[in-house]
Amino acid sequence: MKKTIGVLTGGGDCPGLNSVLYGILLKAMDAGSKVVGIEKGWKGFLENITRELDISKLDDLHTIGGTILYTSRTNPYKNAKKIKDPAKKQKMIEEMAKKMASQFNIMGIDALIAIGGDDTLGVAAAMHQYAGAKVIGVPKTIDNDLSSTDYTFGFWSAIQLASNTMDNITTTARSHQRIFVVQVMGRDAGWLTLVSGISTGADIILIPERPFDFNKDIVNVLRERVKAGCKYHIIACSEGAVPTVESLQRDFQTISQVKIDKLPKDEFGNPLLSKLNLSKVIVEELNLRNDLKDIFQECNAEFEVRDVVLGHTIRAGTPSSFDRILGLRLGIHAAQLVLEERYGLMVCLRGENIQTVPLAEGTQKKTIPLNSDLFELCNLITKVKYESRR
Repeated sequence: MKKTIGVLTGGGDCPGLNSVLYGILLKAMDAGSKVVGIEKGWKGFLENITRELDISKLDDLHTIGGTILYTSRTNPYKNAKKIKDPAKKQKMIEEMAKKMASQFNIMGIDALIAIGGDDTLGVAAAMHQYAGAKVIGVPKTIDNDLSSTDYTFGFWSAIQLASNTMDNITTTARSHQRIFVVQVMGRDAGWLTLVSGISTGADIILIPERPFDFNKDIVNVLRERVKAGCKYHIIACSEGAVPTVESLQRDFQTISQVKIDKLPKDEFGNPLLSKLNLSKVIVEELNLRNDLKDIFQECNAEFEVRDVVLGHTIRAGTPSSFDRILGLRLGIHAAQLVLEERYGLMVCLRGENIQTVPLAEGTQKKTIPLNSDLFELCNLITKVKYESRR
């Protein structure tokens, strides 16, 4: 049956978004269906900002980075988050979900494919749950932190960009005998930092899954490295990495738990960790450690600490070949679900196959399992390098 399919992209931009759009277009146009692009994510959905997508004018769209539909972090349920009473909050979410579902008729669409992370897909899941809206989800995040899918598109493109940048920073660190603290995106999960850190041989890796002890995991490691003859050092840290409670109280002079708790939040209630700037905090704290400076001086090594934030640069540019193909496959399968009238589902990668899971299930967070061999790799690569010099 021919359909008019609405599609939107929400949250941060990501390599492979246009690949998903092109996959949807390929499948829909082949089936004689029409695709309506909804611009600016949920903002455009609420304000009916749409345009029909003509595949004849979008040749090889899958090779282009970003999203031609634009994006935003608009949260239709943001007012509900302010309500403390659970029953009243639930009622407001239900009412908003039903109001949003009525937009289908206004836009003239039969179904909606929402491409986004846990926040964007959480909105879509509520629409299906409370209003029976005909929605399909496609998981998107460079953080790779969505459950039910082995990898999210954009992740490996971001890994390569982060790795390239850290490789370049290493050459400067080596030339000037510097300590570089490199901050990588990752609010709740450390996939980006851990994988790019391992791939580039970072000397210290800090991620949200393992709260760090400033003395043990940073100061002592730097001390042992310089005593072993190491002249430069790379510290890779996730923006969401946190010190242990004990270390925060004992070792930090420039931040406190109060400051962390008072960080401003985005429309979905997530703390804006960029305002904390952990890499800068670590640099400031290291510069206060005269004991560490003395050891560097004794070892005839320079003590110069710099921070670098790998912000939006690692979600920019064209997608890798892997993410182009994954995006196309996810788009094709999402459109197929609409044609089969199977709604309330999210497409995902399981092994080599594209499968489906309930949308509400697919929006759950995925952090790095503590038994992952990535942690063993991390421990070995950051430890053996300097111990082997003794």
